[in-house]
Amino acid sequence: MTPRYFVTGTDTGVGKTQVSAALLRLMVKRGHRPFAFKPFESGMASLDAPGDGLALQQAGGAWQPLETVSLFRFKAPLAPAMAAKRERRATSWRAVRSTFQSFGDGAGVVEGAGGLRVPLDSRHDVIDAIEALKLPVVVVARSALGTINHTTLTLEALAARRLRVAAVVMVSSQPTVDPSVALNKAELEARFPRVRFLGPVPFLEAALLRARAFERALSTLV
Repeated sequence: MTPRYFVTGTDTGVGKTQVSAALLRLMVKRGHRPFAFKPFESGMASLDAPGDGLALQQAGGAWQPLETVSLFRFKAPLAPAMAAKRERRATSWRAVRSTFQSFGDGAGVVEGAGGLRVPLDSRHDVIDAIEALKLPVVVVARSALGTINHTTLTLEALAARRLRVAAVVMVSSQPTVDPSVALNKAELEARFPRVRFLGPVPFLEAALLRARAFERALSTLV
């Protein structure tokens, strides 16, 4: 099957963009020309240089105009719906859907904003985008204390809407040693025996080594 995923997280700052970029790089290495799509991005210093959008554009082979990767950009470090309201800027659910449809049926990655219940506009949360775009989900979970709770709630919410989970990727986002890391994965696998759990991806300071670690963890998805 052509690899196409929606990447979401159990929280903000868990490594969604790193997972999305690694998936895109793997797709390129496998001979695909993947699309990258992060329709909402907030908390940026310059609206002309969306950090996540640019990272995904490059990871996908740099063939896309940035405007098709990153639709709605906000300076405020808030959920997109809140940022749009504060900055008095309009968004368009129709534009999200039509831009996604323009990519066709090829390989690609859509990255959400924060977790499933982050509001994108007054009527839609991230989980609504997953349901509308009909892509299998890659959930990024922080490999640390609290992840059993956050991951369980996320997977239960996806299951309630019968949305397919391709994998959960566990990511160590801090250099400190957390004693829960050695136990979390086994507990989650016992709770969700039909879900594939990948990782944990270790915390590595060197960007190149970290990128390679993500690719190794995700290689079975592409």
